[in-house]
Amino acid sequence: MKRFLIVFTLILLFVALGTDTWAQCAMCRGSVESSMGNGRNNVGVGLNTGIMYLFVMPYLLVAGIAYFWYRNSKRARDERQFVTSRVKQAFQH
Repeated sequence: MKRFLIVFTLILLFVALGTDTWAQCAMCRGSVESSMGNGRNNVGVGLNTGIMYLFVMPYLLVAGIAYFWYRNSKRARDERQFVTSRVKQAFQH
């Protein structure tokens, strides 16, 4: 669990702090360049934020599903081990 949180935090920091990840598609770039010619800079910032939001959300969803799957499988494994130990204990006496 601790290792998972460390890896997840490192990936999140890598994505959030990566300066090269603030790229744009060709149509978005054209829109930003035309709005920059009109003197508005907030369009580019909004597009970059939207692109990063759309990029990160699927990975967060997959990470959440993987975490819950891991937690439930660990709980089921612990229950199986408990039942197995009780059965062995019953046969020994």
